[in-house]
Amino acid sequence: MTDDSRTGADQQSLDLIEEMLERARKAGADQADAIVAHAISLSHAQRLGKVEQLERSESRDLGLRVIIGKQQACVSGNDWKPDALAELVERAIAMAGTVPDDPYCGLAEEGALGRPPFPDVDGCDPVEPAAELLIERAKAAEEAALAVDGVTNSEGAESSWARWSIALGASNGFRGGYENSRHGVGVSVLAGEGVAMESDHDFTSKVHGADLEDPTAIGRKAGELAVAKLNPRKGPTRKCPVVFDPRVSNSMLRHLAGAINGSAIARGTSFLKDRMGERVMAAGLTVIDDPHRPRGLASKPFDAEGIATARRALVEDGILKSWVLDLRTARQLDLESTGHAGRGTSSPPSPGTTNLYLAPGARSRADLIGEIEDGFYVTSLMGMGVNGVTGDYSRGASGFWIEKGEITYPVSEMTIAGNLKDMFLGMEAADDLDFRYGTNAPTLRIQTMTVAGQ
Repeated sequence: MTDDSRTGADQQSLDLIEEMLERARKAGADQADAIVAHAISLSHAQRLGKVEQLERSESRDLGLRVIIGKQQACVSGNDWKPDALAELVERAIAMAGTVPDDPYCGLAEEGALGRPPFPDVDGCDPVEPAAELLIERAKAAEEAALAVDGVTNSEGAESSWARWSIALGASNGFRGGYENSRHGVGVSVLAGEGVAMESDHDFTSKVHGADLEDPTAIGRKAGELAVAKLNPRKGPTRKCPVVFDPRVSNSMLRHLAGAINGSAIARGTSFLKDRMGERVMAAGLTVIDDPHRPRGLASKPFDAEGIATARRALVEDGILKSWVLDLRTARQLDLESTGHAGRGTSSPPSPGTTNLYLAPGARSRADLIGEIEDGFYVTSLMGMGVNGVTGDYSRGASGFWIEKGEITYPVSEMTIAGNLKDMFLGMEAADDLDFRYGTNAPTLRIQTMTVAGQ
């Protein structure tokens, strides 16, 4: 694949984009943009040492958006022959003529566009792993998990690799592209016997294969987690502190991101809709979205509308500083886009975060737990009982009970409830932030929640 060093996109994709934009213009589009995505993936799955899957796939997709006046339509396809491209454009133009006006649609003004050279986010590992390496990774993880005393069966181990490229062009003059890659290893095992069995898992996912955690350590952790859950009880029902393990603490950030997403703010359906510039989290808490984080799982040099991206504090010292906006939601709110547009090939842009994280606090996880006389340490969440309009929160949970500053026995079939407005204000972050996901948070302690068990 030959890249255009100026834009970061491969020449074949750029040529296709130019052709589609020209066809759309001649067919009557006032504005248009096109996105080309090319993906290659390799995956392996095994269970109890036996290969269950070894697959390689390759795909390429094209998405075209046309705008006529204030009407827009999106179409997608994977056939690049001239006749198919002509039909794609014809269909897009016909669809645009039948939809209602959208007063907020439209491409970015030239001055808002990202300009090459784009930031280097080191988002692609140039080395494609051999299938044998993926098999070795999964094998090492599963064998290490099964070797843990108390583990009785395996639900399987997987390893994977993928690389994809994105090229974007628009009639406003924007041209750009970038590549991403992802390596992953995971395993899930069972501990115990019969109806007393418990399962758990662990995984690692990185942009570069060299950054993967040791598959043996991943397997050992999965086995230890499953064994630790054996013989759970129902904890008591009461109001008490709740501590979220890093495996689930990022869910708090996802709820925050939904509440400050431009779509929810423009519709007026967020419990934070009138809180810009006010305290929405405890003092000292800062939430960052960083699309340029080197080797970040969600890093990108520009957004899906060609607008320059930048590191941004969404919450700073507990004060709400920014919504998450694309062009459409920014126009609805009479603001500027924050460069948060994302899209697929078959849909228009919409706002979303990139590498979102809560900055670490000053104290250790042990310190946060050690002050709790009676509380709940949550390692797993179930259900979707969150009301984005009111902030009311109620979810199923399991984990461990805390007594006199120590994690004691496993608990399951619990419910935790509160309101996100109060939870954010009563939150403290530990110092153990680890970038394992696209959205990351350290261990979090909520000062008071309602916990229901026995």
